[in-house]
Amino acid sequence: MRHHVWPSDEDLWSSIVAGDESAFGRLFDRYSRSVYNHAFRLTGSWSTAEDVTQATFLVAWRRRHDARLVDGSALPWLLVVATNAVRSEWRSARRWLALLRRLPAERHADGDLADEVPARLDDERQMTEVLSVVRQLSPAEREAVALCLWSGVSYPDAAAVLGISEVAVRSRVSRARSRLARLLPEEIQEGKR
Repeated sequence: MRHHVWPSDEDLWSSIVAGDESAFGRLFDRYSRSVYNHAFRLTGSWSTAEDVTQATFLVAWRRRHDARLVDGSALPWLLVVATNAVRSEWRSARRWLALLRRLPAERHADGDLADEVPARLDDERQMTEVLSVVRQLSPAEREAVALCLWSGVSYPDAAAVLGISEVAVRSRVSRARSRLARLLPEEIQEGKR
């Protein structure tokens, strides 16, 4: 039985830089779920997370010559691109906020999605609560939380992709953890919701 050898991110990225769209498709398949989850944790909205994921990979393709792989992985760089896409999304979202508040909320869903909607809304409601607290952190602390705590990027990899020391990343995460412990409702901290 032959074992399928997965190409490394470095091998894929070499092909991507040369314009190989199928290699880019493989990288998308490898990391789109991680980027999507990261974007959801930053935005609290599944639909916005979809938009951010698309924007992230569009930027990744356009900036394929500028990418910085960290210890052979494209994921930390993609998560930073996603974080920047979220920032752009928030800037444009502020412009439309007043209009959106005047529109009536949709109260129906397609039959196929009906079972999924309550769970998605509960996730979004809880994430909205978490984000309202996380937004009280400094931008540097928010970035460290998003990369290290939410998306599981190691401290050394986060330091490399952010261009700061590992000690600085650890310090940001530590400060953020203590502030979040004071500010988040207990039921969210304990995962009761």
